[in-house]
Amino acid sequence: MTTSLPGSGRFNFGTTRFERDMKAAVIVFPGSNCDRDCKVAVERSTGAQVEMVWHGDTALPQGLDLIVLPGGFSYGDYLRCGAMAALSPVMAEVKAAAERGVATVGICNGFQVLCEAGLLPGALLQNERLKYVCKPVTLEITNAQTRFTSGYGGRREAVMTVGNGEGNYFADEATLDRLEGEGQVVFRYRDNPNGSARDIAGIVNARGNVLGMMPHPDRAFEAELGSADGAVLFQSALASA
Repeated sequence: MTTSLPGSGRFNFGTTRFERDMKAAVIVFPGSNCDRDCKVAVERSTGAQVEMVWHGDTALPQGLDLIVLPGGFSYGDYLRCGAMAALSPVMAEVKAAAERGVATVGICNGFQVLCEAGLLPGALLQNERLKYVCKPVTLEITNAQTRFTSGYGGRREAVMTVGNGEGNYFADEATLDRLEGEGQVVFRYRDNPNGSARDIAGIVNARGNVLGMMPHPDRAFEAELGSADGAVLFQSALASA
């Protein structure tokens, strides 16, 4: 396949072609409410076949190129956001797939789950002003060389939407220094809506195949939604598979 991707808008099959059918899975937890949003976003952005996988399953579909942990309120945010979902049976398979290098993205509550599961460092705390925030935000693309951001090319900004009450990213200073020093900070807020340390909106693991982010690319994959910038993230992830 070629690796050139459009900077925004719908996926252009005339520009980027896959040599085989691409497959993705969206993990569904009790309380997920963005699972179908993610399914539609990936399908329309990339043409990939997307399967919904229940949290109680003990196996993932074969041949996955992308795993998405969606936003919502898994287990009603009981104990801590994402804490119970991180112990769901399917997460053992998600961890194994991530360790094999499968592209894995956690969005909003999915980011919280990835942190609770130990797949990403840090934690998501209650917003600084103790209020739920839901609005479009402008993001700085701080590392355009990852498998999730390569399609943005020379662009340095993207517009997506946040919707969270516990989106305040926190980690100790040593961890923050390491994330920045090793290029693992992928997105920053231009106008930080929740108090996240160093304006961090999204990070990847050291290997670069696991992304956690609070803004929703699944709510910004078509111009009719106010922005198509989220589509590029899904396209990049599958182009790198």
